[in-house]
Amino acid sequence: MRKSIFTAAVLGLAVLVSACGSTKKQAPSMTIAEMAEQHPAEFENDSVFLDYIQKVHFNYMWEGADSTSGLAKERIHLDNNYPENDQNTVTIGGSGFGVAGLIVAMDRGFITREEGVERLTKIVNYLTKADRFHGVWPHWLDGPTGKVKPFGKKDNGGDLVESAFLMQSLLCVRQYMDANVETEKVVIDGINKLWHEMEFDWYRNGGKNVLYWHWSPEYAWEMNFPLEGYNECLITYVLGAASPTHGIPAECYHEGWARSGGIKSDAKPYGLPLELKHNGAEEMGGPLFWAHYSWIGLDPRGLKDQYADYWTMLCNHALVDYKYCVENPKGFKGYGENCWGLTASYSVNGYSAHCPGNDLGVITPTAALSSFPYTPEESMRALKYFYSKGDKIWGKYGFYDAFSETDDWTLPRYLAIDQCTIAPMIENYRTGLLWDLFMSCPEIQQGLTKLGFTINK
Repeated sequence: MRKSIFTAAVLGLAVLVSACGSTKKQAPSMTIAEMAEQHPAEFENDSVFLDYIQKVHFNYMWEGADSTSGLAKERIHLDNNYPENDQNTVTIGGSGFGVAGLIVAMDRGFITREEGVERLTKIVNYLTKADRFHGVWPHWLDGPTGKVKPFGKKDNGGDLVESAFLMQSLLCVRQYMDANVETEKVVIDGINKLWHEMEFDWYRNGGKNVLYWHWSPEYAWEMNFPLEGYNECLITYVLGAASPTHGIPAECYHEGWARSGGIKSDAKPYGLPLELKHNGAEEMGGPLFWAHYSWIGLDPRGLKDQYADYWTMLCNHALVDYKYCVENPKGFKGYGENCWGLTASYSVNGYSAHCPGNDLGVITPTAALSSFPYTPEESMRALKYFYSKGDKIWGKYGFYDAFSETDDWTLPRYLAIDQCTIAPMIENYRTGLLWDLFMSCPEIQQGLTKLGFTINK
């Protein structure tokens, strides 16, 4: 098929072939926002289409980033209708996914490597000076100042889970950087310092065999939220076991996260085994972000322990969500093999953690798009359907956070934790880039071994 003018504009890439035959992608001549506004109606092939989708969603972390820190804003509302004093809020977890997107953008030539290193240097410098609590960042920071911004009254200290999402991607950056290039070595050294200062052992709340989500200098452990599986938090235990300076023992994982075996599940919706559970209420699987956040870097392919085969578990989780939407037991308009995906997002009446057990007729595009590694055919059909809806659910940073055909509802609004997982997880489907980087960390391999994981691809 002839390459259309639109396709050329979308890619915006010039490939330079060196004498040794290697290629280097130059930065696009158009801004990513301008490319998003082009919104082409046709693409040469699926690969070109995925380039475009990754690029536009990455833009949330690029042109949409906080100007002081370079990190991801908690939310971007194109209608400028924000909660009070919320426009300068930086999110630590969403920024972690955005940092992974920066690697994708450099690797695919959406930005130059130099531009990426410059942004990463800014981010690492900011994170070094920002508020931390025993080496752990809070859920939210005030972008201009780097000071903690309470997520809730007692949630005004360290957030171990959000910080783990961020460190997961920073370790990918460390592995991607070249220590022989001085500007990149500065980034590597900065990340190592932040990594070594994270006190996972402190978050055992006095030496208990479980990790705790929060600690506050004002409220101490009053949030009282032990991290027990299965949900989005597995990466916290992997990093804790891998830490070379503040490590946790394997007992924390087995007695805390795995609840001494209580994490196991016999549920088989649609004949698909879901080997793990949180509290058992999610017999049809929880929201799909459980299959995304810890898996930006942690590679599930061939990953097993005494509790689960994680590749099978994650593929089945996504497939159950898909099959549920196809079955559509509540009869919501639009649901089907081309329109599926339930996860936490904005909803008709506020924020909600959508899943088969909490189905409100709201589809969240990131649910299907960030599941590309597990359900490539089903995710591609959903992507093409979402895209066919045009500007009704599409804007400067890609697909709006959520929509409901039943209620004829959407808003021109985005959340970092939803937008910023799309480019990295599509990249893991396409090349495994982030999975390969994270798993190349020697500490991670040691931590997984300590916890009893095996890898057999």
